[in-house]
Amino acid sequence: MEAAARVIARRGVRGLRVEELAAEAGVSTALIYYHFKDRAGILRRTLEFINDRAAGYTTGRDPDAAPLGPRQELEQALLLELQDDELVRENSTAWGELRASAIFEPHLQEDLARATLIWVQEIAALLGRICPMATASGLTVAAERLTGLVEGLSMRWLSGILPLEHARELVLDAVDAELERLGQR
Repeated sequence: MEAAARVIARRGVRGLRVEELAAEAGVSTALIYYHFKDRAGILRRTLEFINDRAAGYTTGRDPDAAPLGPRQELEQALLLELQDDELVRENSTAWGELRASAIFEPHLQEDLARATLIWVQEIAALLGRICPMATASGLTVAAERLTGLVEGLSMRWLSGILPLEHARELVLDAVDAELERLGQR
């Protein structure tokens, strides 16, 4: 799965060749097809892998670290998607490639929608801890705006259009705006 994420990040979904994936992973193409059946299976499992890996670097914390407050947790969950780390860059690039390819590969749309919904729900839950009196729909809409912003800023940062620190500042400004909109600062 690591090899698949690397190849997709480097070549894009349309440039994914099973032979290159097999070489990158150090296995035979037959083994790839045995485990994943077809290209759609490779893409589906890679998307799951990318999501699991992102959860590891956005939610994993040192058990000895001081606990975070709800707002700090929210900010961390969003900002850890924007960090100058090779793994995060690869993950974000592969996610962007998979998301863009869903336009041409409808079988990915449902999986992407499910993964995005989970992320939105997680961010909405964090917002709800900060603003317990906000409506569920208000929290969801705010979470959709924040996650959409992070995705867009990530692509701008990865493509060199936007400096990383500015992207992170824009996310923090957006958190302020959403909390104000929800009636809590």
